[in-house]
Amino acid sequence: MPFIDIKVIAGVFTPEEKQKMVEGVSEALIAIEGEALRPVTHVVITETPSGEWAVGGKALTAEDVKAKRVG
Repeated sequence: MPFIDIKVIAGVFTPEEKQKMVEGVSEALIAIEGEALRPVTHVVITETPSGEWAVGGKALTAEDVKAKRVG
């Protein structure tokens, strides 16, 4: 029974984008493992509050990540 935990910073992705993530990773896994796993493939999106996720010792905010998404 596959369990996929997607971790993101809160406030970065819209509900529609998060739904696309759920669908995309589910379909990718099912394409590899087979259609029989669809009913038991679980996906959870865990949101970490802005400023509480750090990379290289620097806390990232939702605004930091949004700026990187734009370019």
